[in-house]
Amino acid sequence: VQLQASGGGLVRAGGSLRLSCAASGRTTSSYGTGWFRQAPGKDREFVAAIGWRAVSTTYADSVRGRFSISRDNAKGTVYLQMNSLKPEDTAVYYCAERNGPTGLVRRSESYGIWGQGTQVTVSS
Repeated sequence: VQLQASGGGLVRAGGSLRLSCAASGRTTSSYGTGWFRQAPGKDREFVAAIGWRAVSTTYADSVRGRFSISRDNAKGTVYLQMNSLKPEDTAVYYCAERNGPTGLVRRSESYGIWGQGTQVTVSS
């Protein structure tokens, strides 16, 4: 499986963006997909995650209520709708697939396949 993240860009504070994570080469269901982000000089941090059947979602406290994760398995795509963006949301955003049914969804070690990242820049 390969992941392709897209949808990043430059937006003013208070604006919105929708990121997409398209999977190719899939022959089976996955254990779930997550979004992470990394700002310059900072560690990669968890943003949101969604299970294969989209029944369960998890969000970082910093984005809860502003971001929404969803998926369309028919299209092989996971989305991250980002509203009310803040300058502190500026980062490279990565999507990733979990490498098994166990492991904490907030930990990057629980993910085995990563996309290439898409830059999100929020100006004040």
